[in-house]
Amino acid sequence: QVRLVESGGGLVQVGGSLRLSCAASGRPFSTYAMAWFRQAPGKEREFVASIRYSGGTTYYADSVRGRFSISRELKVNRWYLQMNSLKPEDTAVYYCATQRVGAQQYDTFGQGTQVTVSS
Repeated sequence: QVRLVESGGGLVQVGGSLRLSCAASGRPFSTYAMAWFRQAPGKEREFVASIRYSGGTTYYADSVRGRFSISRELKVNRWYLQMNSLKPEDTAVYYCATQRVGAQQYDTFGQGTQVTVSS
């Protein structure tokens, strides 16, 4: 079974930057895409960004497009989320996730890393 571990969260001021990292380990499977989701207090988990395993096509939520950037490093089974121009509304627990080839949704999630943007 694949295990995902996030790192890089923390406390940052408005307008600052953070880079999140996700490391995948364990039994490999055919991956279709990797992604980041987030969940703020009292809200449902929401999609942030994704990147196709093959080809690297990226997708972003409207709320982060132009500020966040997702990338991948396949040789070491890692992907990243560069977050710039952070806002208080970006405060949330951020989760990395994977979608297997043939699956209809993301089905493996990490434990999450807290990002807090202070004003």
